[in-house]
Amino acid sequence: MGMKRGLWLVLLTLFAMVMASCGNTGKGNSESLSSASPGETSEPVSLYKIATDASYAPMEMMDKDKITGFDIDFLAEVMKQAGLSYEVENTGWDSLMTSLSSNKSAFSAAISAISITSEREQTYDFSAPYFESTNMIVSKAGSGIQSALDLKGKKVAVQGGTTADEIMTGIMGEGSTDLKRFDSNTLALLELASGGADAVVADIAVVKEYIKNNPDAKLEGVVDKQNFSTEFYGIMFPKGGELKAKLDPAIQAVITNGKYAEIYQKWFGEEPDTAALLNP
Repeated sequence: MGMKRGLWLVLLTLFAMVMASCGNTGKGNSESLSSASPGETSEPVSLYKIATDASYAPMEMMDKDKITGFDIDFLAEVMKQAGLSYEVENTGWDSLMTSLSSNKSAFSAAISAISITSEREQTYDFSAPYFESTNMIVSKAGSGIQSALDLKGKKVAVQGGTTADEIMTGIMGEGSTDLKRFDSNTLALLELASGGADAVVADIAVVKEYIKNNPDAKLEGVVDKQNFSTEFYGIMFPKGGELKAKLDPAIQAVITNGKYAEIYQKWFGEEPDTAALLNP
């Protein structure tokens, strides 16, 4: 009896040790997903969702089912420099602006040739500036339009909610029926092409690209430095978002390490003047 009882106790002890070993192994694997070796920490990889309005060639546009453009190439280098995973979604301008006005937005940021303005800074955070721009007038050759003031009394098309809209509202008046607002610059430029507008006001990169791609339309562009001030684009974030602190150093690195100049040359065929970007 004593020997059998002793053998039974040994077997029970071995069984308990095996079960304890299995339990410890499971716990150890679970912890390895959330912590590194003692004294080190690791964070799960995040996929940042970035919004854009891909109707702003050459800054962002659709090439079949792919979003491409200067901003998209620039963002790729910035996110690579920051070591972050991301995806870009084409949302449209109004949806982009509305979505990022909440800190519960599905998007962590937006890039879409967005000018940094004091009014927008009340609602959003912006990255360090990455592009210097201004607005430009495009009209039919021989129109006689030489400045923004010449647009009074003419029909002018703009994309609603842009700085061009703000500027022309100030020049033409809040209730002007001659100021025609569209959901995109593409629609505004189509209005010019169809004769429904005498001119379009939009960012200089957009206007230059349109004139270059439509040589038979006999268009001319006018830069009015007196009425159109210099603007800077920034990546836009919901107020208080954590991504700005990660991207600002990456933006400066991309501008200084030569990658910015490569992308600029690819899309605009000339070297950028980055002095204002390095000393904002």
